[in-house]
Amino acid sequence: MADLTDIFGGPWTPPQPSGFIMPEPPELQMASAMLASGITPPENIIFDGRIHRFNSGTKGKAGFDKPGFYVGFSDGVPAGHFGCWRAGIERPFRADVGRKLTIAEEMANSRRMAEARRLRDAELAKSREAAADTVAVIWRDAGAASPDHPYLKRKGIQPHGARVTGDGRLIVPLFDDTGELSSLQYVAIDGEKRYHPGAATGSCFWSIGVPDGTVYVAEGFATAATIHEVSNKAVFIAYSASNLVSVTGMLRQHYDDVVIVADNDASGVGQRYAEQAAAKYGARVIVPPVAGDANDYAQAGNDLLALLQPKPDGWLIKADEFCAKPAPISWMVKHWLQSSALIMVHGPSGGGKTFVVLDMCLRIATTDVESWQGNKVRHGTVVYLAGEGHHGLRGRIAAWKQHHGAGSIDMYLSKDGCDLNTPEGYQRVRDAIRGGAITPAVIVVDTLHRFLSGDENSASDTKTMLDACAGLMYEFACSVLLVHHTGVAEEAQHRARGSSAWRGALDIEISVVPPKADGEPIQIVQRKSKDAELAEPIFVNLQSVPITGWVDEDNEQVTSAVVVAAEAPAKAEKKDKLSKHKKLFESAWWHGGAEVREDKPYVSRSAFLDHLIVNQGVSEGSAKMYLKPSVEGRPINELLLGEVIAAHEHGWIMLDEIASGAMLIRKNG
Repeated sequence: MADLTDIFGGPWTPPQPSGFIMPEPPELQMASAMLASGITPPENIIFDGRIHRFNSGTKGKAGFDKPGFYVGFSDGVPAGHFGCWRAGIERPFRADVGRKLTIAEEMANSRRMAEARRLRDAELAKSREAAADTVAVIWRDAGAASPDHPYLKRKGIQPHGARVTGDGRLIVPLFDDTGELSSLQYVAIDGEKRYHPGAATGSCFWSIGVPDGTVYVAEGFATAATIHEVSNKAVFIAYSASNLVSVTGMLRQHYDDVVIVADNDASGVGQRYAEQAAAKYGARVIVPPVAGDANDYAQAGNDLLALLQPKPDGWLIKADEFCAKPAPISWMVKHWLQSSALIMVHGPSGGGKTFVVLDMCLRIATTDVESWQGNKVRHGTVVYLAGEGHHGLRGRIAAWKQHHGAGSIDMYLSKDGCDLNTPEGYQRVRDAIRGGAITPAVIVVDTLHRFLSGDENSASDTKTMLDACAGLMYEFACSVLLVHHTGVAEEAQHRARGSSAWRGALDIEISVVPPKADGEPIQIVQRKSKDAELAEPIFVNLQSVPITGWVDEDNEQVTSAVVVAAEAPAKAEKKDKLSKHKKLFESAWWHGGAEVREDKPYVSRSAFLDHLIVNQGVSEGSAKMYLKPSVEGRPINELLLGEVIAAHEHGWIMLDEIASGAMLIRKNG
């Protein structure tokens, strides 16, 4: 037979390289590994393949018990296993022989590790069996604890069935999931806690009180007793943070509402295990807001019951109660500017958007004008954050006051811009408003670009700006109105420039559309109104106003402009609206899967409704009004009257041959 010694790594080893240093003896290596693991090694370590017990130096007096263990094998590469049952430490060990192990040595080492674990488990089972018999006798013979026990008095709790040893230590039991007594915990008068040597503690618990509804889980006996005494609820004692997970899992098999009361310790270990248990088994977690456990919290005079069982704060209310009383929308400008809302007015540069915003806000800020374009105005304070054009704003406000004969204006303007979406910028705005004892109804940001740090196309920068706006709205219970630019391209004139996140966050969106030809008016179009129907478009002109007493350096009259009402170009409006409705129908058709009925484009009512809500940002109530054939001026009504579409099945088909043909060509092409 061929010699396979070299293949499997027999006794031959290659020559050692120059400079090779012989490793320490394996006994010293295992001792060093024990020290590195927090275990005090025994005086002598013997590699004889048997399990050895020793005092590991972990909690407890030397010589009192032997929670440390090790087993070592000397045949081949020295290896074994060591640990401490009390501290929950277990480590495999393999000696460093100064070279890479051969395949045969690796295989032999794996076998030794398996044997070491078997010996460890057998010794552990033997130890626990003996300990279980011992603790049963100790628990049976121990006397009942008195309420006057020093530890109980210091913690301010009752015994709840705890017992005492002959030397005065408190005893509390640990039961396994079968109800068998597994171990005991001894609590000294000074609070030092120790488990009975060699007894099993993992997944063991004890309970105080009779389960009824909610049950609590706590780490220690004193904590659990305190929780039970203030809540009159059953409390299960896990005895250690690591036991919280297994005990919670056991409880969730029997109880629907399990609450873990974790310790607020500096290490955060208790909280981490509590959160792990909650995530795994669906329990709730309560942590005292200050350092310590629930007993410490109560002993300090805090209301532990309020922490455990907070009273309902009204955050959730029944639907019947919710809709019992009407809650009409609060408007600053009826149908156009809502209270406590995020609003955006956008338009191209030089298109008149600032004139329109000023016209609205100045009417809010004075009691001398009661309406805007026929819509009722509710008065309040306006804070106008102006990032540019202060000279022009001065003239526009003066011209507006003169034209309307207005007196005092309850408006405040910033001297310059700032980065509102930075902590420094936000604080500057907040401090200025609070410092002036101002209670704004609306804060205007003109323009958004001048107050934004970052890129308006960036979703992250957009979020920080939206967060800043939400912060102002919450802090001052007001609306925030953003003045912004539209894109340059023709198809971008109906929407704000930048990230799509802007539109999604808005309550109201308004476009200021400049005239397309001489003689045409400015059009003000409401693109989105989250809580109400879209308002009908408004048409205005800018009228020149010479400002009384204002002259320039050449003694020439200074003029500005004000917004005045204008007539809608009726024919062009009707034609443009019908064309707009056709485009809306076509976009709904694509959204619904481009269906065809009788060789014509077909859109179901449900697909059209979904398109309006999802893609157009229309509220569900407004979207339903859009689709009612009887509602005058709405898309379906006008398309039907214009014989552009016809009712068919559960929706409509396109009758307009030109539009229908173009749509089908695009689909089939």
